[in-house]
Amino acid sequence: MLDHRAVALLRPVMTLAARLLARAGVGANRITLLGFGIGLGAALAIALGAFLSGAALILLSRLCDALDGAVARQTRATDAGGFLDIVLDFIFYASIPLAFALAKPDANALAAAVLLTAFIGTSSSFLAFAAFATKRGMASLDWPDKAIYFLGGLTEATETLALFLAMCWWPQHFAPLAYGFAGLCAITTISRIWWGWRAFQ
Repeated sequence: MLDHRAVALLRPVMTLAARLLARAGVGANRITLLGFGIGLGAALAIALGAFLSGAALILLSRLCDALDGAVARQTRATDAGGFLDIVLDFIFYASIPLAFALAKPDANALAAAVLLTAFIGTSSSFLAFAAFATKRGMASLDWPDKAIYFLGGLTEATETLALFLAMCWWPQHFAPLAYGFAGLCAITTISRIWWGWRAFQ
């Protein structure tokens, strides 16, 4: 829901940084892998109870996620790079609830499981819509520079990032934050199922 505003706000800075990185010979795939590694480092920090360090690493990881696409557009975007970016993003997003469950299993495990189930709903509806949209030759007018058809919703990357940062700032409130966001994810999933059913009939 907020991704458009976040992208519009960050685009000038990301474009400038991408130009500098491209001129220095830094490729988009290298940034994707770096961001993923930092994201796993964030999950490890959270699992060990270093929540604020985890928050800082999450921000750095998502900065890389914004930069890799910008660099790809400055050089040459490829299907392989887009595929790598999408897969590693989903693994990163799943790693953070798991990390909170590992940090405090008794208090967080059930809420983490509920949130991960909700993430499966949003990710599967997103990817299934993209697959059939591609099959039908549909193009996303809102996100024309994305590697696949990008279907929005109530819970997108910006909202998820805000959730993770809130969890790191208030780790004692992980469970209510997870349950609340899972409910929003359920709304997103239901709306995407409805859009898909209408679009593909």
